[in-house]
Amino acid sequence: MGSLFRSEEMTLCQLFLQSEAAYACVSELGELGLVQFRDLNPDVNAFQRKFVNEVRRCDEMERKLRYLEKEIRKDGIPMLEIPGECPEAPQPREMIDLEATFEKLENELREVNQNAEALKRNFLELTELKHILRKTQVFFDERLYCDADTGVYRSPLSFVAGVILRERIPAFERMLWRACRGNVFLRQAEIDMPLEDPSSSDNVYKSVFIIFFQGDQLKTRVKKICEGFRATLYPCPEAPADRREMAMGVMTRIEDLNTVLGQTQDHRHRVLVAAAKNIKNWFVKVRKIKAIYHTLNLFNLDVTQKCLIAECWVPALDLETIQLALRRGTERSGSSVPPILNRMETLEDPPTYNRTNKFTFAFQNLIYAYGVATYREVNPAPYTIITFPFLFAVMFGDLGHGALMAAFGFWMCYKEKPLQAKKIDSEIWNIFFGGRYIILLMGLFSMYTGIIYNDIFSKSLNIFGSSWKNNYNESTLTSNKILQLNPDSNAYTQTPYPFGVDPVWQLANANKIIFMNAYKMKISIILGVFHMLFGVSLSMWNYVYFKRRISIYVEFIPQIMFLTLLFFYMVLLMFIKWTSYGSSGEGYFNSNDPEIVKSSGYCAPSILITFINMMLFKKEENNRPECDPQMFAGQFFIQKLFVIVALLCVPVMLLGKPYFVWKEQKQRERQGHQPVEAAAENGAAGGAVVPAAHHDEDLTEVFIHQSIHTIEYVLGSISHTASYLRLWALSLAHAQLAEVAWNMLLRKGLMSSDFEGGIILYVVFAGWAAISVAILVLMEGLSAFLHTLRLHWVEFQSKFYKGEGYLFQPFSFEIILESAGQGDE
Repeated sequence: MGSLFRSEEMTLCQLFLQSEAAYACVSELGELGLVQFRDLNPDVNAFQRKFVNEVRRCDEMERKLRYLEKEIRKDGIPMLEIPGECPEAPQPREMIDLEATFEKLENELREVNQNAEALKRNFLELTELKHILRKTQVFFDERLYCDADTGVYRSPLSFVAGVILRERIPAFERMLWRACRGNVFLRQAEIDMPLEDPSSSDNVYKSVFIIFFQGDQLKTRVKKICEGFRATLYPCPEAPADRREMAMGVMTRIEDLNTVLGQTQDHRHRVLVAAAKNIKNWFVKVRKIKAIYHTLNLFNLDVTQKCLIAECWVPALDLETIQLALRRGTERSGSSVPPILNRMETLEDPPTYNRTNKFTFAFQNLIYAYGVATYREVNPAPYTIITFPFLFAVMFGDLGHGALMAAFGFWMCYKEKPLQAKKIDSEIWNIFFGGRYIILLMGLFSMYTGIIYNDIFSKSLNIFGSSWKNNYNESTLTSNKILQLNPDSNAYTQTPYPFGVDPVWQLANANKIIFMNAYKMKISIILGVFHMLFGVSLSMWNYVYFKRRISIYVEFIPQIMFLTLLFFYMVLLMFIKWTSYGSSGEGYFNSNDPEIVKSSGYCAPSILITFINMMLFKKEENNRPECDPQMFAGQFFIQKLFVIVALLCVPVMLLGKPYFVWKEQKQRERQGHQPVEAAAENGAAGGAVVPAAHHDEDLTEVFIHQSIHTIEYVLGSISHTASYLRLWALSLAHAQLAEVAWNMLLRKGLMSSDFEGGIILYVVFAGWAAISVAILVLMEGLSAFLHTLRLHWVEFQSKFYKGEGYLFQPFSFEIILESAGQGDE
């Protein structure tokens, strides 16, 4: 649980592995996924490293597997998923068997494909010749005459016959006419059935043609034109008997080819089905082997060439687990020399590693999207799990829309494993599914705030009965549309609604927005101030952990005082106003007791005007002499004191740290030591101290940094407080959009009482439901999500979170296989 609130403690280790055991040990570490190796050969070319040949062999095996996979997908054969656990990385000696298996499969498949292509080409030629022999009979009947001596029909013209793509016929005919100057006669007929192209396996449509001409010169010209248009010419006998005999031979050969083609396809299918059963396993094995050799290329060889040396970042808590994995690898390899894992001292900043599970993973990614935490810095993720959906719900507060969102999130969580197994290739879906727990919590929190606002699809729930009653007669109600229920009268029973907002406010047309404006605006400021105070308080945790004593005195204390004395005081004024003043002016109009008058709503001051006058040291003119200008005794003196102390905090934040750094440097110079305060303030990892540069330059950098930080904090306290008003603005916008959708669509259908109302309601409900889901849930939900993200990144995390670290990226087979799988898809 420690890494949930702060990143894991990391240590840099040196690893010595015997050459024979290195492969098995790295394989065990890859299954563990807790070690990040450093490249000890940054200046060595990738093609000059020790295990480059093994990596190339793996690339070649992967190429062959991709070829097999392509052929399997082409035939639509399902590839079996890996049952149970993922297979382990095979031993190096198994690479030879895998290579032989893949080589045999590839050669066999390529040979089968070449034979099938040759057979299909032969089949295509015979099929085209069959159509030529059938189609040209009519053409010969038109151009033949009978020889009186022999009784055989002969043609006075020569001819060529062939097949051409159907779309090339018009251009082919024009070229023949122009090149031969009209001295040829072309006849063509379409082949009805499509023919399969052997090279591309596409279906193409062709036509049979026959060209009659006279003379060898025209014959040469016609053949060149046919060759240019890629027409295929076939021999066609002139005598009908010869054509019939040839046609019978062609049909016999076609039948034989069909038999051979079927046997070839069956053999190809059997080969692919056998490969499909194991191809997923083969991919995993090859990718694991390749990842191991890639990692081994990061290692150094010692002078004896018998030991591999590696450097790696590991979590300190997992050192024993890593030692056990190394021992398992050594035993598997049969080596007698145990591996050595030594801790190293370093001045380098370690990587940041926060352990996550499927629930905290999405929230941690929200933090990483802003920036990876500096090593051992406070992790905002555990607090974001609560504050993020809650602030979202303040803007999205609607019981109905929240229920829709929660139902969608619950469905994704409930169907988690089946949905993961489908591996849906959609970026939008993957974003939704990755944040399923965020969506579920946002929906549940929105249901809670919807109950607080008493808002469900812009309507209210009257569970406990309203605390307001109507004292007007019916004629007054029908004639006056801007009536208000005055709390001075007996309209209010003086007993608040037990939970949330009274349902009567949803019916108030005249002052509903005024009331909800004041309510939600004050709630937004209160939540914002507490959120920022919590962020500043977390910075104290950082200073204590990194032992930055000076920062506690000159940064944390002035910051918390500045925010408390000004903005938290403003929040206190809101609570004082709510508890000290009534909601009506009844005491002023009907009572002679001055104390009752002073505590009435008539005398309640404006918090905004009071805060502005406080900052300007200005006393508001008392235009109501019967009211007390002060909300409590000594208010003006306390406000002046708070402003003066808050202003004094600014020079402390600005000059305090540079002064203490300068004082520390002077003291160390007198003692004959180099200035190191700046390095101590930077909180080097593991207590390591980075040597400082010249003290004047360091002091200048500290002063500039502190000036920027102070200006940003002082101005940011004002702008950030105002920024939380987006909670109020988006909440009102969402409520008004929901009310508009109800009034303009669903209300019209509900107002009709006859059968036509049912038909109208049926149609209108579909439109209202579509608008509710598309605009009020999806678009408004996305808008509220982005505003909530900004409040956490800027207003909250800027108080304590630097985000200047880099992520721990361990050598993990799980991560490598997952990324490879996404790349394949």
